[in-house]
Amino acid sequence: MELVKRAELLARKKHAGQVRKDGTTYSKHLEDVVNRLKSLGVIDEELLCGGWLHDIIENTDTSFDNVYEQFGNRIAVIVSSLTKDKTLPRKKREYTYNIQLKEASFDAKLIKLCDISADLSDLKNYDASKSKKLRDIKQKKHHLNIIKSDLENTDYPKIATLLETINQTLKRYDQRTISFQTNS
Repeated sequence: MELVKRAELLARKKHAGQVRKDGTTYSKHLEDVVNRLKSLGVIDEELLCGGWLHDIIENTDTSFDNVYEQFGNRIAVIVSSLTKDKTLPRKKREYTYNIQLKEASFDAKLIKLCDISADLSDLKNYDASKSKKLRDIKQKKHHLNIIKSDLENTDYPKIATLLETINQTLKRYDQRTISFQTNS
C-alpha cells in the first residue's frame, strides 16, 4: 500500500487549495472516487493510484512524464486517458476526450465510472441553476454511455449497485436512467 499512499500524498499536495463547484475540496472528491473503487472490490494498487491521480495532469502542473517517473507506465497511461487536453478549443476537447474514453483501458473506465458517481452525488451541494446542473448531468450521462458496455458483465458485480445510485440521481433530475447488463 506504500504506492497508494504516495499517490494519495502527491494528489493531496498538488490539489491543495483547489475547491470544486460544489464547495468541497478536491482531495475529498479524490477520496470519494477511491472509496468507490474499494467498494467495488478493487484491491489493485495501481488502479487505486489511478483513482487518486485521475485529475492530476488536467488540473495541476503535473505532467504525464512526472506521473510516469514516479508511478510507472500503467498508472501514467490510465491517468493520461482520463485527462482532457485543455490546449484544445472546448468542442474539439470534448470530441477528443470522448474518443479517449472509448479507447481507454477497462481500468480507466472503472475509475471514470467512480468519478461520475462521485460527481453526481456531489451535485446536491452544487449551487448552480437547474439548467447548468442538467448540462453537467447530460455530459456525465454521455460519458457513462461511452464506457458502460465495457463495464458490463465484469468480475465486479457491485458495479450494478453503483449504477443504481447513479440512476437514482438521474431520476431526481427527470433524466432517463441507464440500463446495464451484469453477471448477477
